Amino acid sequence: MNSSLMDVTARQLRQAAAIKERINELENELRDILAVTESSSFESPRGKRRMSAAGRAAIAAGARARWAKVRGTTSTNLGKAPRRKMSAAGRARLAAIARARWKKAKAAGKVTV
Repeated sequence: MNSSLMDVTARQLRQAAAIKERINELENELRDILAVTESSSFESPRGKRRMSAAGRAAIAAGARARWAKVRGTTSTNLGKAPRRKMSAAGRARLAAIARARWKKAKAAGKVTV
């Protein structure tokens, strides 16, 4: 064993135990103080805050306006892009291509393209 531990008297051991006990009490007291401070900083005394529907609508309208400004569109056109239309000639050309593809597939004995 350690020789310095063997040289300790009973009085010194009691004193060390008392100091250790005081340290533990102080640590517990400090933990209690900090626990009260932490919980009080995160909880509001008046409870949970609620927002009215009008408030949410105002915030949403502001966000839509900000995004419209970023995108470079006006706030009246938000959400809907103009429909793209294909000319009759373009549709006829695609239909002819599809018919040729199916004719070739059926000639090869396939059921799917």
